[in-house]
Amino acid sequence: MTDTTETVLAASAGPAAVFRRKVLYIPGYDPFPPRRYRELYRSEGASQAAISGYDLTLRPNPKGKAGPYGWSVVSLMNQPTEAEVEVLVWSDLVRQSMTQGIVGTYWLLARTAWLYGASGALGRLIRLRKGPMIAALYPAVLLVAQGLVALGLGLLALWLAAALPLGLKWLLAFATVWGALLVFRRLDRRLFVYYLMHDYAYTASEGGAYPAALEARLAAFRGRVRAALDSGVDEVLVVGHSSGVHLAVTVLADLIREGVPQSRPALGFLSLGQVVPMASFLPGAGRLRGDLAYLSARPELTWVDVTAPGDGCSFALCDPVAVSGVAPEGQLWPLVISAAFSQTLTPERWKALRWRFFRLHFQYLCAFDNLPGREADYDYFRITAGPMTLARRFRGRQPSASRITVAVNPHRGVA
Repeated sequence: MTDTTETVLAASAGPAAVFRRKVLYIPGYDPFPPRRYRELYRSEGASQAAISGYDLTLRPNPKGKAGPYGWSVVSLMNQPTEAEVEVLVWSDLVRQSMTQGIVGTYWLLARTAWLYGASGALGRLIRLRKGPMIAALYPAVLLVAQGLVALGLGLLALWLAAALPLGLKWLLAFATVWGALLVFRRLDRRLFVYYLMHDYAYTASEGGAYPAALEARLAAFRGRVRAALDSGVDEVLVVGHSSGVHLAVTVLADLIREGVPQSRPALGFLSLGQVVPMASFLPGAGRLRGDLAYLSARPELTWVDVTAPGDGCSFALCDPVAVSGVAPEGQLWPLVISAAFSQTLTPERWKALRWRFFRLHFQYLCAFDNLPGREADYDYFRITAGPMTLARRFRGRQPSASRITVAVNPHRGVA
């Protein structure tokens, strides 16, 4: 595949020429506004620059500028680079999906558990990777446990109120049960039980197909990527994180199906902490499986997939195309590599983060402190704000030896 950026650099006015990139970031299932990603990039980028010895500065978009949310980055890593980062927002759809109350969430639990169990997806997912399945079972187990505790307290209240009139006894028992459930709900900012339950339920809401509102949003995202390809930059880099990975797969597959111009910037796709099997193993995910198969064989882009065994919330080192059972002959992508948290973080930092599972799931977007004096295989800020395309940076890189390619998906039909 021709690396368009190398042609641009060769024709430029020498090493001082400014490399320009457009980054389009698709977050996972996250109800928070996109500014959290700007602040994360600002603080962690400054830390990585100090550790690795390069210059990195964020600039806000001009005040009054209409359009999508984003920021600009200027850096000096052997060559000056300008990057414009845009967050492709679907947090409003996430918030809408999280409006279910306590009773509604228990209904979602029953419906989602039935779908994954009855379809055979749950057993195959457990065979594939136990870590993310423990994370998936966590909200189910905790919700059941909370319900049992609430019922136990209700029975205790019923016993203690034995002398009261029958109607009043049952009213007190019901109030006790409901009050306990409300307390658990308010503790969810620390426990993440309801959040995770809504996450998995949203993925399974249409049996693995995209809900109509999300389909419309993906079409809008595709328009933003196409506009970036026409913006005159040297590279367009799409970054998907967590659930945002399979959304990015569909966006890019549809974009390339529509056709991309021969004369265009380099097109890169960086997938981080993917949970693709949670969607692609469902019976109704034929569209996603078709997109995975199609994108994996396209020479128009470079796709690098980064996970880490230390991230218990991702399907670490699983080739998302192969394990979904749709790898075509002549598969090109993704290049599956490990962020190797235990090596790229100092022992002290790794010890501090090792059991903070949700924080580790975001480590791909953060600084690695065990890199002084050497360039890491994976450095989020060099990739998004440095003067090398994704294709050039990983040219010749072999996939991680421990990647998983066995096809265990019980549903392999494509649409």
